[in-house]
Amino acid sequence: MSESPIARANPAIVIVSAADRAHLVDEYGRYARDYDLIGADSIQESLSLTREALAAGQQVALFVADSRVGGEDPIAAYASINELRQLVPTARRIVTARWENFREDSPAYRIGLSKGKFDAFLLTPRGPRDEEYHSAVLELLNDWGATVAAPEVDTVQLIAPSMDGLTLAIRDLLDRTGMPNRTYPCDSEVGQTTLRLAHEQGIEITYPLVRVTAVDLVLAPSSTQELAGMLYGRPDEVDVEQCVDVCIVGAGPAGLAASVYAASEGLSTVALEAEAIGGQAGTSSMIRNYLGFPRGISGMRLAQRARGQAIRFGTRFFTGWPATSVTLGRDGDPHVVHTEGGDVRARTVVIAAGVTYRRLGVDAIDGLVGQGVNYGAAMSAARDMQDVDVVVVGGGNSAGQAAIHLARFARSVTIVVRRADLAATMSQYLIHELEHNPRISLQCHAAVVDGGPDDEGRLAWIQLEDVRSGERSRREVRGLFLLLGAEPRCEWLPPEVCLDAKGFVVTGRDVPQEKWADGIPPADLATTVPGVFAVGDIRSGSMKRVAAATGEGASAVSLIHSYLEAAARSHAL
Repeated sequence: MSESPIARANPAIVIVSAADRAHLVDEYGRYARDYDLIGADSIQESLSLTREALAAGQQVALFVADSRVGGEDPIAAYASINELRQLVPTARRIVTARWENFREDSPAYRIGLSKGKFDAFLLTPRGPRDEEYHSAVLELLNDWGATVAAPEVDTVQLIAPSMDGLTLAIRDLLDRTGMPNRTYPCDSEVGQTTLRLAHEQGIEITYPLVRVTAVDLVLAPSSTQELAGMLYGRPDEVDVEQCVDVCIVGAGPAGLAASVYAASEGLSTVALEAEAIGGQAGTSSMIRNYLGFPRGISGMRLAQRARGQAIRFGTRFFTGWPATSVTLGRDGDPHVVHTEGGDVRARTVVIAAGVTYRRLGVDAIDGLVGQGVNYGAAMSAARDMQDVDVVVVGGGNSAGQAAIHLARFARSVTIVVRRADLAATMSQYLIHELEHNPRISLQCHAAVVDGGPDDEGRLAWIQLEDVRSGERSRREVRGLFLLLGAEPRCEWLPPEVCLDAKGFVVTGRDVPQEKWADGIPPADLATTVPGVFAVGDIRSGSMKRVAAATGEGASAVSLIHSYLEAAARSHAL
């Protein structure tokens, strides 16, 4: 434990308690190898010690505060603890209460928890090996390390002379796949070593260079898709059965759920993903309303857990290979899903390709993508927004989650929406968090209509227009995050798959009656093509929520079983 000035470069855990300081420091002793433990008797002392740590260049990973640290009145303590949040917004925060105080203190602290003032309200451990308590601690430290801290061991190293759009996109892909990475300039020691390896391996020098440190492999991808294919292989390079039971196109929540349930029930399963596992949900910094995760879970971590689960049951994933077309099977023949990396023959196909964010349609803004302008949450870009002003455009849950994450770094975050408020488009728990975060503000009845760069070609300003009056105003910003709603990815589907007027896949009773077979509509998640199903955001009428998508993915498997059984009976006849 370090009681005052910081002796090591390890991140700090700051523990604040007058009555239980020694006990809590002892409990957190298991983390002392990797974190400096800083003990304080009061909020004021903890603030002073934290400022010392920050001045010495040390990161603060976690604050742990006794529920009575501000006095016997939990409301007073609540206000005191909030000061720590203002000092280090990136640090995770735990309030811990003695058993005898827990019931009395709970009402006040539960309000703060719902507003995002801190991350967990826990019972102080009464003895050793309180693993339920420490599982919460580890979750928060894990989340902090994945979203804030630079990795001490980088699995992948990026070499680039500047942070251009492709470098940022590749870094975002690696972050979403859970690969620790860091970017180095060309003239650094790592950069020079990588350049030497590239020459030895006959790699043409184009930036960014990507070095996989475990095997000293150097790659020079021209796109994120190409990199994903290099890392994970091609469909035609992997031993895939001549014909699989299920080919799932898309590995967002719906596709991942279908992968888990199909493979666990004995169906041979292949999943194709165009970008990173997790889809749009995988870009979310924190999903707080997903069942079973009371402290929330990042989209990346949820996606990687689901992927590992599916792999355990036998699903084979091919990342970086979007479906380019489908040849529909006739008279019992399998469908063939085509990719640029090979084809997959499958008895059934599950369309789970999700949606993309709608483009703003402002040329000046779209020309700055990767230079301060981002479509989607772009979690990795948040680290580049330290102490600057940013704007988030969009009123859905993804926009709210992005704003909360950005507020850990940015000086200010403004959410811009065309509507009068967020009530119709965003979950109430997110609205509460936004309202009580001093760094976040809301600007309604507004739209981004223009923008421009600084002398280095990065976003410097945007122009907003009041959609009611037409009045325009200029705002200096360094980051613009666009989460504008959904456009389905259906251009690869054959015309036999019916779409609605907005381009989403139609299923079940929503299929036009003239396409029903013998006057009977398709099953709920079935399309107009036998053996082809649609789940998740790409499906017309879907709820556009992670839990709903996973439910649809799981439900599709029972329909697949029914279809395969009927097909087998028909073939036997």
